[in-house]
Amino acid sequence: MKEKSDVQQGTLTLMVLKTLETLGPLHGYGVARRIEQISGNLLAVNQGTLYPLLLKLEHEGAISSAWGASENNRRARFYKITRDGRNRLQNEAREWQQTADIIAQFFKLEAGDFS
Repeated sequence: MKEKSDVQQGTLTLMVLKTLETLGPLHGYGVARRIEQISGNLLAVNQGTLYPLLLKLEHEGAISSAWGASENNRRARFYKITRDGRNRLQNEAREWQQTADIIAQFFKLEAGDFS
């Protein structure tokens, strides 16, 4: 079985926003589990990184939160993407796609390409 990798720096914001956009409101633990599931359980979401990020995103207006009851009837804070968050997600997704496209060009390089 493969060992889980930590989420690469700078990618967690994109993953959180896309998860909330796609799946709707989730509590923090649910966000972490969904990201891990979507990655095919190849990623591990560190709670010590996730919760400060959720707080930061809420402070910036990208997400909002409200208290509610979790699946096991415990009190939990549920997070929801906002209009500003959707705009930020579009911009970040476009930037990451551009970065991925540039990196892909390097993997296509052959030794004779610069003769």
